[in-house]
Amino acid sequence: MERRFSLNKSDAKVMGVAAGLADMTGVDPLIVRLAIILAVMVTGPIALVLYIAAGLLAPDA
Repeated sequence: MERRFSLNKSDAKVMGVAAGLADMTGVDPLIVRLAIILAVMVTGPIALVLYIAAGLLAPDA
């Protein structure tokens, strides 16, 4: 079964990107949120721009 990425607004903290990624991968949303924070700290604006783009372009669940 193919799993596609979509925003999860019901479990969202900011835009639903981390909750959507957690749903898609089956990982706990807290782990995904911590990984996103780490990615922003390491790459700076690149990860932040990708996060915002995903939040604006991805379909809602």
